Amino acid sequence: MENHRDQRRVLGDYGERLATRYLRERGLSILDRNWRCREGEIDVVARDGDCLVFCEVKTRRSVRFGDPVEAITPLKAARLRRLAVTWLRCHDVHATRIRIDVVGIVRPASGPAVLRHLVGVDG
Repeated sequence: MENHRDQRRVLGDYGERLATRYLRERGLSILDRNWRCREGEIDVVARDGDCLVFCEVKTRRSVRFGDPVEAITPLKAARLRRLAVTWLRCHDVHATRIRIDVVGIVRPASGPAVLRHLVGVDG
């Protein structure tokens, strides 16, 4: 069981590094990664111009159980919005705009990873 958990952590870390690099390449500034509080975790916080972006990263080995971005349900999107408000309060940051993004990554056993970025998930 521990080995499976370690493999998931390694896959998740890989996905977050890839997502962070992708966002930087598109001009976003990374402000925070893996921020945790009692209510949960935010994978990536970034600035895109005057907008603060709270980004959930989902990484899977295949789409056998669906595309990774499908894991963001309306309930999960609402929780991410609440976490964003908590992050803003904890960091005493005021933003003109905020948005919730999702980066889904499929990392097969062979071949390149496939990344999909959803901007402004409403839930």
